[in-house]
Amino acid sequence: MAKQDTNLAASRLEGTGACALELSGVARHFGALIALSDINMRIAAGERRAVLGSNGAGKTTLFNAITGDFECTSGRIQFFGEDITEIPAHERIRRGLRRTYQISQLFDGLSVLESVFLACRGVSRRRFSLLRPMDRDANMAQAHSILHAVHLEDDRDLLVSTLSHGRKRQLEIALALAGAPRFILFDEPAAGLSPTERRDLVAILNALPDHVGYIIIEHDLDVALRVSKYVSMMHNGRVFKEGTPEEIENDAEVQAIYLGGGHG
Repeated sequence: MAKQDTNLAASRLEGTGACALELSGVARHFGALIALSDINMRIAAGERRAVLGSNGAGKTTLFNAITGDFECTSGRIQFFGEDITEIPAHERIRRGLRRTYQISQLFDGLSVLESVFLACRGVSRRRFSLLRPMDRDANMAQAHSILHAVHLEDDRDLLVSTLSHGRKRQLEIALALAGAPRFILFDEPAAGLSPTERRDLVAILNALPDHVGYIIIEHDLDVALRVSKYVSMMHNGRVFKEGTPEEIENDAEVQAIYLGGGHG
Protein backbone atom coordinates (compact mmCIF):
# COMPACT_ATOMS: atom_id res chain seq x y z
CA MET A 1 0.00 0.00 0.00
CA ALA A 2 1.32 3.42 -0.94
CA LYS A 3 2.58 5.69 1.85
CA GLN A 4 0.03 8.37 1.04
CA ASP A 5 -2.77 5.78 1.34
CA THR A 6 -1.44 4.71 4.75
CA ASN A 7 -1.33 8.32 5.91
CA LEU A 8 -4.88 8.89 4.67
CA ALA A 9 -6.14 5.81 6.51
CA ALA A 10 -4.43 6.93 9.72
CA SER A 11 -5.78 10.47 9.43
CA ARG A 12 -9.37 9.22 9.40
CA LEU A 13 -8.84 7.80 12.90
CA GLU A 14 -7.16 10.82 14.42
CA GLY A 15 -9.29 12.36 17.12
CA THR A 16 -11.93 9.58 17.05
CA GLY A 17 -10.40 7.70 19.98
CA ALA A 18 -11.95 4.46 18.74
CA CYS A 19 -10.78 1.80 16.32
CA ALA A 20 -13.42 -0.85 15.68
CA LEU A 21 -11.23 -3.28 13.80
CA GLU A 22 -7.47 -3.45 13.38
CA LEU A 23 -5.61 -6.08 11.37
CA SER A 24 -1.83 -6.24 11.69
CA GLY A 25 0.15 -8.42 9.30
CA VAL A 26 -2.70 -10.90 8.88
CA ALA A 27 -1.95 -13.86 6.61
CA ARG A 28 -3.75 -17.07 5.77
CA HIS A 29 -2.08 -19.94 3.91
CA PHE A 30 -3.62 -23.16 2.63
CA GLY A 31 -0.53 -25.28 2.20
CA ALA A 32 1.45 -23.63 -0.59
CA LEU A 33 -1.47 -21.36 -1.50
CA ILE A 34 -1.17 -17.87 0.00
CA ALA A 35 -4.77 -16.63 0.25
CA LEU A 36 -3.96 -13.57 2.39
CA SER A 37 -0.60 -11.88 2.79
CA ASP A 38 0.35 -9.09 5.20
CA ILE A 39 -3.08 -7.48 5.51
CA ASN A 40 -3.00 -4.25 7.50
CA MET A 41 -6.25 -2.37 8.09
CA ARG A 42 -7.55 0.11 10.64
CA ILE A 43 -11.29 0.77 10.58
CA ALA A 44 -12.86 3.38 12.82
CA ALA A 45 -15.96 2.81 14.93
CA GLY A 46 -19.01 3.53 12.79
CA GLU A 47 -17.02 3.48 9.54
CA ARG A 48 -18.55 2.01 6.37
CA ARG A 49 -15.84 0.36 4.30
CA ALA A 50 -16.04 -1.46 0.95
CA VAL A 51 -13.56 -4.21 0.12
CA LEU A 52 -13.42 -4.76 -3.62
CA GLY A 53 -11.48 -7.04 -5.94
CA SER A 54 -11.85 -9.73 -8.55
CA ASN A 55 -12.74 -13.34 -7.77
CA GLY A 56 -9.89 -15.00 -5.90
CA ALA A 57 -8.54 -11.71 -4.53
CA GLY A 58 -8.97 -12.97 -0.97
CA LYS A 59 -12.03 -10.98 0.12
CA THR A 60 -14.09 -13.80 1.63
CA THR A 61 -10.99 -15.37 3.17
CA LEU A 62 -10.42 -12.00 4.84
CA PHE A 63 -13.92 -12.14 6.31
CA ASN A 64 -13.38 -15.72 7.49
CA ALA A 65 -10.20 -14.66 9.26
CA ILE A 66 -11.91 -11.71 10.95
CA THR A 67 -14.86 -13.81 12.16
CA GLY A 68 -12.73 -16.75 13.27
CA ASP A 69 -14.03 -19.22 10.68
CA PHE A 70 -10.40 -19.53 9.57
CA GLU A 71 -7.40 -19.30 11.87
CA CYS A 72 -4.77 -16.75 10.89
CA THR A 73 -1.50 -18.27 9.77
CA SER A 74 0.15 -15.15 11.19
CA GLY A 75 -0.75 -11.66 12.30
CA ARG A 76 -3.13 -10.16 14.84
CA ILE A 77 -6.75 -9.00 14.84
CA GLN A 78 -8.11 -6.52 17.38
CA PHE A 79 -11.80 -5.70 17.87
CA PHE A 80 -12.42 -2.44 19.74
CA GLY A 81 -8.99 -2.75 21.32
CA GLU A 82 -9.29 -6.41 22.35
CA ASP A 83 -7.05 -9.02 20.73
CA ILE A 84 -9.49 -11.58 19.28
CA THR A 85 -6.97 -13.50 17.16
CA GLU A 86 -7.34 -16.66 19.25
CA ILE A 87 -10.97 -16.17 20.33
CA PRO A 88 -13.47 -18.64 18.79
CA ALA A 89 -16.10 -17.44 16.34
CA HIS A 90 -19.08 -17.67 18.73
CA GLU A 91 -17.30 -15.48 21.27
CA ARG A 92 -16.62 -12.88 18.61
CA ILE A 93 -20.36 -12.82 17.91
CA ARG A 94 -21.07 -12.20 21.59
CA ARG A 95 -18.67 -9.27 21.49
CA GLY A 96 -20.78 -7.65 18.78
CA LEU A 97 -19.20 -8.87 15.53
CA ARG A 98 -21.71 -10.07 12.91
CA ARG A 99 -21.61 -11.24 9.31
CA THR A 100 -23.68 -12.42 6.37
CA TYR A 101 -22.62 -15.05 3.84
CA GLN A 102 -22.54 -15.33 0.04
CA ILE A 103 -24.87 -18.34 0.23
CA SER A 104 -28.00 -17.96 2.32
CA GLN A 105 -27.92 -19.82 5.64
CA LEU A 106 -31.52 -19.64 6.84
CA PHE A 107 -34.09 -21.97 8.45
CA ASP A 108 -36.75 -22.47 5.77
CA GLY A 109 -39.27 -23.99 8.21
CA LEU A 110 -39.47 -20.91 10.42
CA SER A 111 -41.43 -17.74 9.82
CA VAL A 112 -39.60 -14.47 9.19
CA LEU A 113 -40.49 -13.19 12.67
CA GLU A 114 -39.48 -16.45 14.36
CA SER A 115 -36.11 -16.34 12.61
CA VAL A 116 -35.31 -12.84 13.80
CA PHE A 117 -36.66 -13.49 17.30
CA LEU A 118 -34.43 -16.57 17.70
CA ALA A 119 -31.43 -14.58 16.46
CA CYS A 120 -32.14 -11.90 19.08
CA ARG A 121 -32.69 -14.53 21.75
CA GLY A 122 -29.48 -16.35 20.78
CA VAL A 123 -27.24 -13.42 21.73
CA SER A 124 -29.19 -12.44 24.84
CA ARG A 125 -28.63 -13.45 28.45
CA ARG A 126 -31.82 -15.54 28.32
CA ARG A 127 -30.72 -17.58 25.33
CA PHE A 128 -30.98 -20.89 27.22
CA SER A 129 -34.46 -20.24 28.60
CA LEU A 130 -37.15 -22.72 27.53
CA LEU A 131 -40.02 -20.39 28.40
CA ARG A 132 -42.23 -19.07 25.63
CA PRO A 133 -41.87 -15.30 25.04
CA MET A 134 -44.34 -13.04 26.81
CA ASP A 135 -46.21 -10.23 25.06
CA ARG A 136 -43.68 -7.70 26.37
CA ASP A 137 -40.62 -9.84 25.68
CA ALA A 138 -37.70 -7.52 24.88
CA ASN A 139 -36.31 -9.87 22.21
CA MET A 140 -39.68 -10.01 20.44
CA ALA A 141 -39.91 -6.21 20.53
CA GLN A 142 -36.44 -5.95 19.06
CA ALA A 143 -37.35 -8.47 16.35
CA HIS A 144 -40.29 -6.33 15.26
CA SER A 145 -38.07 -3.23 15.24
CA ILE A 146 -35.46 -4.95 13.09
CA LEU A 147 -38.06 -6.19 10.60
CA HIS A 148 -39.24 -2.60 10.21
CA ALA A 149 -35.66 -1.44 9.60
CA VAL A 150 -35.09 -3.97 6.80
CA HIS A 151 -38.54 -3.48 5.21
CA LEU A 152 -39.84 -6.96 6.10
CA GLU A 153 -42.57 -6.15 8.61
CA ASP A 154 -45.32 -7.04 6.11
CA ASP A 155 -43.70 -10.46 5.58
CA ARG A 156 -43.22 -11.31 9.25
CA ASP A 157 -45.64 -14.28 9.25
CA LEU A 158 -44.42 -15.83 6.00
CA LEU A 159 -42.32 -18.97 6.01
CA VAL A 160 -38.72 -18.32 5.03
CA SER A 161 -39.02 -20.97 2.32
CA THR A 162 -41.64 -18.85 0.51
CA LEU A 163 -39.52 -15.69 0.33
CA SER A 164 -37.97 -14.45 -2.89
CA HIS A 165 -34.18 -14.37 -3.16
CA GLY A 166 -34.17 -10.63 -2.51
CA ARG A 167 -36.33 -10.97 0.60
CA LYS A 168 -34.03 -13.68 1.92
CA ARG A 169 -31.10 -11.31 1.52
CA GLN A 170 -32.98 -8.71 3.54
CA LEU A 171 -33.67 -11.35 6.21
CA GLU A 172 -29.95 -12.10 6.42
CA ILE A 173 -29.32 -8.42 7.16
CA ALA A 174 -32.04 -8.60 9.83
CA LEU A 175 -30.30 -11.55 11.49
CA ALA A 176 -27.00 -9.65 11.47
CA LEU A 177 -28.73 -6.80 13.32
CA ALA A 178 -29.91 -9.06 16.15
CA GLY A 179 -28.71 -8.23 19.62
CA ALA A 180 -26.43 -5.22 19.78
CA PRO A 181 -24.05 -5.46 16.81
CA ARG A 182 -21.02 -3.20 16.95
CA PHE A 183 -19.67 -4.12 13.53
CA ILE A 184 -21.04 -6.15 10.59
CA LEU A 185 -19.40 -7.90 7.64
CA PHE A 186 -21.67 -8.04 4.57
CA ASP A 187 -20.56 -10.64 2.01
CA GLU A 188 -22.04 -9.73 -1.40
CA PRO A 189 -25.54 -8.79 -0.16
CA ALA A 190 -26.58 -7.55 -3.63
CA ALA A 191 -25.76 -10.81 -5.43
CA GLY A 192 -28.70 -11.90 -7.57
CA LEU A 193 -30.88 -8.91 -6.72
CA SER A 194 -33.01 -7.03 -9.23
CA PRO A 195 -32.37 -3.30 -9.81
CA THR A 196 -35.33 -2.43 -7.56
CA GLU A 197 -34.08 -4.75 -4.82
CA ARG A 198 -30.61 -3.23 -5.06
CA ARG A 199 -32.01 0.25 -4.55
CA ASP A 200 -33.87 -1.05 -1.52
CA LEU A 201 -30.66 -2.62 -0.20
CA VAL A 202 -28.80 0.68 -0.54
CA ALA A 203 -31.57 2.46 1.38
CA ILE A 204 -31.46 -0.16 4.17
CA LEU A 205 -27.67 0.00 4.57
CA ASN A 206 -27.54 3.79 4.48
CA ALA A 207 -30.27 3.96 7.15
CA LEU A 208 -28.43 1.79 9.68
CA PRO A 209 -27.61 3.54 12.98
CA ASP A 210 -24.48 5.68 12.75
CA HIS A 211 -22.67 3.73 15.47
CA VAL A 212 -22.93 0.45 13.54
CA GLY A 213 -19.95 0.21 11.22
CA TYR A 214 -19.52 -2.39 8.51
CA ILE A 215 -17.37 -3.78 5.74
CA ILE A 216 -19.13 -4.74 2.53
CA ILE A 217 -17.75 -7.08 -0.11
CA GLU A 218 -19.62 -6.43 -3.32
CA HIS A 219 -19.13 -7.02 -7.04
CA ASP A 220 -21.76 -4.42 -7.88
CA LEU A 221 -19.65 -1.27 -7.76
CA ASP A 222 -22.67 1.02 -7.93
CA VAL A 223 -23.96 -0.51 -4.68
CA ALA A 224 -20.55 -0.66 -2.98
CA LEU A 225 -19.60 2.93 -3.74
CA ARG A 226 -23.00 4.28 -2.65
CA VAL A 227 -22.92 2.69 0.80
CA SER A 228 -19.27 3.19 1.76
CA LYS A 229 -17.07 6.13 2.70
CA TYR A 230 -13.74 4.40 2.12
CA VAL A 231 -12.58 1.58 -0.15
CA SER A 232 -9.86 -1.06 0.06
CA MET A 233 -8.95 -2.78 -3.19
CA MET A 234 -7.58 -6.34 -2.96
CA HIS A 235 -5.53 -8.24 -5.50
CA ASN A 236 -3.82 -11.62 -5.09
CA GLY A 237 -4.44 -11.70 -1.35
CA ARG A 238 -3.09 -8.21 -0.67
CA VAL A 239 -4.50 -4.71 -0.24
CA PHE A 240 -2.95 -2.78 -3.10
CA LYS A 241 -4.95 0.45 -3.13
CA GLU A 242 -7.14 2.44 -0.72
CA GLY A 243 -9.07 5.68 -0.97
CA THR A 244 -12.47 7.34 -1.05
CA PRO A 245 -15.09 6.00 -3.48
CA GLU A 246 -14.37 8.92 -5.83
CA GLU A 247 -10.62 8.27 -5.76
CA ILE A 248 -11.06 4.57 -6.42
CA GLU A 249 -13.61 5.10 -9.17
CA ASN A 250 -11.31 7.54 -10.98
CA ASP A 251 -8.05 5.67 -10.42
CA ALA A 252 -6.49 4.63 -13.74
CA GLU A 253 -5.03 1.40 -12.38
CA VAL A 254 -8.32 0.36 -10.85
CA GLN A 255 -10.14 1.14 -14.07
CA ALA A 256 -7.66 -0.90 -16.08
CA ILE A 257 -7.91 -3.95 -13.83
CA TYR A 258 -11.52 -3.93 -12.61
CA LEU A 259 -13.63 -1.54 -14.62
CA GLY A 260 -12.53 -2.34 -18.12
CA GLY A 261 -11.12 1.13 -18.70
CA GLY A 262 -14.07 3.11 -17.41
CA HIS A 263 -17.12 3.16 -15.22
CA GLY A 264 -20.33 4.79 -16.18
